[in-house]
Amino acid sequence: MTTRIRAAILVACLATLAGACADSASARLEADNPIRPVAAAPFGMEGFVASAGATADPARVRLGRWLFYDTRLSADRTVSCATCHRPDYAFSEPTPIAIGVGGARGKRRTPSLINLAGRTVLTPADDPGPMFFWDGRATSLEAQVVMPIADRAEMALDHADMVARLADIPGYRPYFTQTFGTADVTTARVASALADYVRTRVSGNAPFDRGAYGGDGRALSLSAQRGRDLFAFKGRCALCHAGPNFSDGRFYNVGIGWNAATQQFADVGRMAVSHLPRDHGAFKVPGLRDVARRPPYMHDGSIPTLREVVNLYNRGGIPNPWLSQRLGPLGLSETEVNDLVAFLQSLSGEGYEDRAPTLFPK
Repeated sequence: MTTRIRAAILVACLATLAGACADSASARLEADNPIRPVAAAPFGMEGFVASAGATADPARVRLGRWLFYDTRLSADRTVSCATCHRPDYAFSEPTPIAIGVGGARGKRRTPSLINLAGRTVLTPADDPGPMFFWDGRATSLEAQVVMPIADRAEMALDHADMVARLADIPGYRPYFTQTFGTADVTTARVASALADYVRTRVSGNAPFDRGAYGGDGRALSLSAQRGRDLFAFKGRCALCHAGPNFSDGRFYNVGIGWNAATQQFADVGRMAVSHLPRDHGAFKVPGLRDVARRPPYMHDGSIPTLREVVNLYNRGGIPNPWLSQRLGPLGLSETEVNDLVAFLQSLSGEGYEDRAPTLFPK
C-alpha cells in the first residue's frame, strides 16, 4: 500500500470519525432541548391564550429557548434574558431593580414574562393593541423581547452585533435553517424565536381556577374565598385587575415614586411614551398570576410584601396631582387585608416552569 493511499484512508477515517462526533454532539444538544409539541393552555387560561391569535411554532420555541438562556446575547457574555427573568420567580427576579452588564443599574423592577401570550380585556372600541413594558413602549411581543438586548443598562449588545455574533456560531446555523428555511440570522428572526418561547410561558390551574371554574369547593381556603369577594367588590381591585390574567392592560397612577418635598416623580412612567399629561406617573397594571412568587412589588420594587401592597391600596394610594380617580380609602379591616392576601396567594399556578438548557449550539 503506497503512502498516498494510506494517507487517503487516514483522511477518510478521520472525516468519518469527525462526522460521527458531530452527529453525536448534535444528538446530545437536541436531546437536551428537543422540539416539543406546544403545550395546551393550563386550566383556566384556555380562552385567554386563544384570544391571542398567534400560535407558537415548536421549532421557533426550541430556538428561542436556547437564545433566551444564552449569555452570548450580551455584550460581555455574562447576561442572558433569563438572568433577570428567572423561572423560579415566575420569570421575574427577587430584587427591586434589574442589574445588567458590568453592574449597570436599571430604574425599574423586572416585570414577569408569564402570560404574555393572550390579550387584555380592553374592548374592541378602545383597544389600542398590545403594549409591553411598564410604560407600554413596545407594541408587539416581538419588539419587546429584543429591546433589552440592545439596552445599555441591560444586555448592551447592539442588534447588528448580535446578528454578527450569532452568525459566527456554526452550531446555530442548522437550527435557523430548520426554523426559517435558511441559515440567515436577522434581528426579526431572533425576535420571532424569542417571542414564541415567551408565548409558551403560561400559568394557570391555580387554586383559584380549580375553585372558580372546576367546582372544587376545597381548592380555596375560607380566607381566600372571602378575599375573592373583597377583590371583586369592597376592595375594588377588579376594576383594574380584570380578566383571566387579572390586568386590564391600562396605565394608572397610584402614587409610587412621588416625592412630596419636590412635587415630582422619580419616574414619569407612561407619560414619557404617550406625552399626555394624564399619564404622568402612570404605569401598566401587571397581571396577578403567580404574584406571590415575585416580590418585591410595584414598578420600582419599593414594596417588599403583598400585605404592604394591599395596605397601600387600603389607604387610597399616595396623594399626588395625577392620582387615579379609581383610588380611594377602602376601609378594610386587618382580617380583610389578610383575606385579600390569601386570595392573591391562590393565584399561584403551573404550566410556565422551565430550566436552563445545559448545552448550547457552538
